[in-house]
Amino acid sequence: MSDRLAIHKLLEGGIDNTKIRDFLRAHSFPVIEGEHATFVWYGFAHQVYLRHWVYGLETSNELTRIENTDLWHLTLEIPRESRVEYKFEIHDHNGKAWRRDPLNDRLARDPFGANSVLEAEGYQVPDWIAHHDDARPGQIEEFSFYSHAFQSERGGRIYLPPRMRKDRRYPLLVVHDGSDFLRYASMKHVLDNLIYRLEIPEIIVLFIDSPDRLSEYANHPAHARYVTEELVPWAQQQYPLHEHPAARCLMGASFGGVASFSTAWRYPGFWGRLLLQSGSFAFTDIGRRNRRGPLFDQVVEFVNEYRDHPTAVSERVFVSCGVYESLIYENRSMVPLLNSTGMQVRFVESRDGHNWENWRDRLREGLSWLMPGPLMFIYE
Repeated sequence: MSDRLAIHKLLEGGIDNTKIRDFLRAHSFPVIEGEHATFVWYGFAHQVYLRHWVYGLETSNELTRIENTDLWHLTLEIPRESRVEYKFEIHDHNGKAWRRDPLNDRLARDPFGANSVLEAEGYQVPDWIAHHDDARPGQIEEFSFYSHAFQSERGGRIYLPPRMRKDRRYPLLVVHDGSDFLRYASMKHVLDNLIYRLEIPEIIVLFIDSPDRLSEYANHPAHARYVTEELVPWAQQQYPLHEHPAARCLMGASFGGVASFSTAWRYPGFWGRLLLQSGSFAFTDIGRRNRRGPLFDQVVEFVNEYRDHPTAVSERVFVSCGVYESLIYENRSMVPLLNSTGMQVRFVESRDGHNWENWRDRLREGLSWLMPGPLMFIYE
């Protein structure tokens, strides 16, 4: 009996609590069958809605209650290899509240809490995101120094690779929203594993954050100055780094992608590698009205200017975006512009949304293409 038919089978011959409990024990939720997913809520409610983050679908879909029961269900078409984060909106005598799926223990965490996760057929959690005993761990240390660009103390965390030696030089990676990449995208384990597998070289990584990212990441000259003229020279004084552009990579997601690209634009040729994930590259085609609101005004001004005068700012650029994001149009639009300048560009789409696990899942492909280790060199 197929899983989709299980709901209809449940309706036959009358329903009681025993049949419902047997049904719940017999399935994992959401119930996946081919390209269909059935969401189930069991409990008292006046109404139940599915709230998800798939751009292009209705953001709120009402579940149907099976008569004389507290079992609610909804079936949607979800393509293979999809990964969807969701919650239920429950309406009852207390009002309405968003809740995670109690029948599903798969969770994705972010700075705002956690969401339930649907993993469609064909999607697999990468094996290189978890701790592996064979992979020797790198070391994480705190750092800070006074920034003249911001006239304040700035800092973050630094990843030092295993077996680091002072008599050799290392490439440098700078990560915007570094604390979140470490906390929600498993980046410490990712670095350990990719280095162990020889897919990326041993590398020094600076994880930086901003106290006002929506302002400082939106093509802010002080931020570009801090990262390029202060952070990198500081790191060169502290650690044995390569000093040619191909050994310097700047990366970020969302507004962090804008910060990475605009910094490279202000210092063309300095950052030889860029990793841009779901960049918030908002622009206007006609007129100057910004449909995304005033927080994007500086971004729109920058992206409009770049679209009018595209130039090469780096050597290699890796761009990724989820097809379930509202930003997929803007990211797709950027790729031919980047290609037209002569930069080497790789663009990857995924069936996922604007979230940390989407960005996590693209790290192996992006980092190994931008900064291949000895194993990857063999296959290029």
